[in-house]
Amino acid sequence: MDNALTPAQLTGTNRPGGDGLMARLTAVPVKAMVMLTMGVAALAAVIAALAMWSKSGDYRVLYANLSDKDGGAILQQLSQMNVPYKHADSGSAILVPADKVHDARLKLAQVGLPKGSTTGFELLDNARFGQTQFQERMTWQRALEGELVRSITALAAVQNARVHLALPQQNGFFREQQKPSASVLVQLYAGRTLERAQIAGIVHLVSSSVPELTPKAVSVLDSSGTLLSSASDGPANGLDANQLQYVQQIEANYVKRVIDIIEPIVGRDNVRATVAAEVDFAQSEATDELFKPNQGKEPAAVRSAQTSESNNGASSTPSGIPGALSNQPPVPATAPLSGASSPLQAAAAAGNGSARRDNVVNYEVDKTVRVTRNATGTVKRLNAAVVVNHRVNTDAKGKTTSTPLTNDEVEKLTSLVRESIGFNKDRGDSVKLINAPFRMETMTKVDPLPLWQQPWLLDLVRAAAVPASLALVALLVVVGIIKPALKTASTTMVGQKLDTVVADPISAAPGPNLALSAPMADKSLQDARALAKQNPAAVAHIVRDWVNDAA
Repeated sequence: MDNALTPAQLTGTNRPGGDGLMARLTAVPVKAMVMLTMGVAALAAVIAALAMWSKSGDYRVLYANLSDKDGGAILQQLSQMNVPYKHADSGSAILVPADKVHDARLKLAQVGLPKGSTTGFELLDNARFGQTQFQERMTWQRALEGELVRSITALAAVQNARVHLALPQQNGFFREQQKPSASVLVQLYAGRTLERAQIAGIVHLVSSSVPELTPKAVSVLDSSGTLLSSASDGPANGLDANQLQYVQQIEANYVKRVIDIIEPIVGRDNVRATVAAEVDFAQSEATDELFKPNQGKEPAAVRSAQTSESNNGASSTPSGIPGALSNQPPVPATAPLSGASSPLQAAAAAGNGSARRDNVVNYEVDKTVRVTRNATGTVKRLNAAVVVNHRVNTDAKGKTTSTPLTNDEVEKLTSLVRESIGFNKDRGDSVKLINAPFRMETMTKVDPLPLWQQPWLLDLVRAAAVPASLALVALLVVVGIIKPALKTASTTMVGQKLDTVVADPISAAPGPNLALSAPMADKSLQDARALAKQNPAAVAHIVRDWVNDAA
C-alpha cells in the first residue's frame, strides 16, 4: 500500500507535465508569451489613460487674448490656487477645468487680474518720493491716456486703442496759452466699422476728459491711417449724426403715413413707398428797426420842453406938444396883433416896449426793433415715390390672376398720397405713383442641417472622442494581441495533453500500482474525448500535425 495514490496525485497536480500554472506558462511558446505580455501592458496603458482623462475632465477657456504680462501673473496665481491649466491658441488663451472656470475668475478678479496691457490711475499709487515736476506731469498724462484707452476699448467694435495727449505746460508769462490736442488710434475687429455717431462719441469723450480741449482738436484714425473724424464743422462736411437722424425720422414718418393710408385699400404687402426729404438746417437771424411819424389819434409823447421869455419894455414918457393931450396915455389899439396873443406881447405892445419868448418842444420818435430767427430743420422739399401692386384675384379653382389698376384708381391713390404728406406745390414737392406687378420672391428652401452637422452632436463627438479612441485601442489590443496569444497557448496545452494520453495512457497514470492504471487510463481517454468535443478545431489541428510528422 506504499504505492497508493494520494488525492493530490489523483487530481494530477503533482505529476510531471500536469495542469499546474507554472507548467502551463512553461508550455506556452515564447512568441505567444511575448505577444500576451505586450497586449496586457498595452491594455493597462489604455485603461490608465482613460482613467486620467476622466479625472481631468473637460477644459474651458478662462481668458483669451492676454498679454504676456497678464498671462504670467494669471498662471502664477493659478499655481498658488492649485488649479490645473492648459495653453491654447499659441499661448494666448488659458484653459482650466469647466467646473472651475467661474470660481477661478472670481478669485482672480479679487486680486485684480487681469490688469490689461494699459495702466490707468493706478500709476499714481506707486508715486516715488522725490519726483520732479516734469515726472509728476508725465505720470498724470500717462494715467489719463490709459483711462481713456480703457473707456474706448469698452466699445463693442473696438479691439484696441491708443491715445496721445499733447498737454502744453501752462505759463503765466505768456499772453496766449497753447491749447491741448489729442489723437486717437483705434483698431477695430474684423468686419466691424464705426458709425458717425460713435466717432462723435469718442471725440466728445476725449474732449470732455481733458480741460480746455475742444472737439476740433481731437483726431480719430483707424488702423489703416484713415481719418475718421473731421476738424471742421462747415457745411461742406455734410450733416452731423443728430441731423441725419432727424432727417431719417422725418422720412420714416412720411413713409408710415403713406403706407397707413394706401395699404388698407390695396392690401397688405402690396405697396412700397419711399420719401426723400430735403431739410434746411441753416441758421439765420435778422434785426429790423422801424420808424414812423407822430401821427394818429394818440397824443405824441413829449421828450423835452424848453421855454425862454424876455421883456425889454420901458415906462412911457409924455411927448409931443405940451398940453392936455400930450399928458394922456395913448389909447390901446382896437385890432388884435397877429401872432401876439400872449399877455407878454400884449403888455409890450401896450407899453410900447419889446418882448421875446422861445419855446422848444422835443417829441419821442417811434422805433420798433424786431429780431427774427429762422427755425432750423424746416422741410424745404419732399419727393415721394410709391409703387402699388396689381390687383390679385383668385377664382374658385384657386387660380390666381393679376389685373392692373385703372387710371382713375391710380389718380385717386396719388391724391391720397399728396394729402398724407402735406403736398405743397409752391415749394416744389413731387409725388410719383405707378402701378406695376410685384415679382413673388421664391423663398429659398433651407434644408435642415444633417444629423452629423448638428451642433449638439458635434459637441457630443468632441467630448466622447478621447474615451472612444481609448476604448477602440483597448479592443484592438484584446482582439489582435491578447486573444491570439491565448489561443496559441490553449492549442499547445491541448496538444501536449493529447500526446500524453494517446502515446501511453497507462504510463501516464502516477505510480507503479497497476491495479489503478486502467481506471486512470479510462479517465484520460474520457478527458480527451470531452476535449475533442469542446474544441474540435484544436484537436483536428493536432491530428493533422501528427499525420504530417508520421509522413
